Amino acid sequence: MVEHDWLSERFAEHQGRLRAVAYRMLGSLGEAEDAVQEAWLRVSRADTGQVENPAGWLTTVVARVCLNMLEARRTRREESTGALPPEPAVPHASIHPAGQADPEDEALLADSIGVALMVVLDTLTPAERLAFVLHDVFAVPFGEIGAVIDRSPAAARQLASRARRRVQGAAGTSDAARSPKREIVAAFLAASRNGDFAALLELLDPDAVVGEVRGAHEVAAFFAGRAQAARLALVDGVPAAVWSHRGRPKAVFEFTISDGKITRIAIDADPDRLLDLDIVFLPADNKEEQ
Repeated sequence: MVEHDWLSERFAEHQGRLRAVAYRMLGSLGEAEDAVQEAWLRVSRADTGQVENPAGWLTTVVARVCLNMLEARRTRREESTGALPPEPAVPHASIHPAGQADPEDEALLADSIGVALMVVLDTLTPAERLAFVLHDVFAVPFGEIGAVIDRSPAAARQLASRARRRVQGAAGTSDAARSPKREIVAAFLAASRNGDFAALLELLDPDAVVGEVRGAHEVAAFFAGRAQAARLALVDGVPAAVWSHRGRPKAVFEFTISDGKITRIAIDADPDRLLDLDIVFLPADNKEEQ
């Protein structure tokens, strides 16, 4: 009984931090509350005799619960063929139990995890998301993170680094998604799919180059009627086109643009290089659908 009372006191003491960890992991206040409750069920049945750092131990328990929830969520999305991750809602409920509203906490949450950032986090794998959130937001050592995801500390560090690069580029990514280059690439894909030779010529510089193919007429002829499966995307934060097969990128088309005209298109199909690219697919716009 004494041990259970001690555990209840420690859990209550750290409950705010645990909710914050779960919210940043899951992006949903309701799911965060569920995760904390599930964590309590787990720790209440655990042997606490060897626990020397209650805060760290409870954090790792919540992290494991969140990891399971993220993996289940990812599986559901993969089963929904072609579905894009839903844009998370702006926080609207209290993080406190029994619906006790705390406007100050809600404002802090909304400020620290905005919709744009949550969209970026949704593009990460569960392990990347966990490594980034636990280390960069809550300063959990990589050794403890590795134990949660069954990886070495070095692997956990690499996952966090990869996630950090994508998160740090969130603002730039948002700007790039609305940039003139995006519009040109989207128009090029639409013209290529439709076999619109005239539209392709309009977009290409007279001296445009694609590999060994040189000149606007030659490049337009090369792409006319093609690019049926290529999708508009941000590749390392820059508008480009990506051809995928069975969900795996097989080729990236990178565009060099000068004075509103495409001067060069580089095609990269090297599997090793493609693995290192950050690829975020963009929704089709009207130009692409025409």
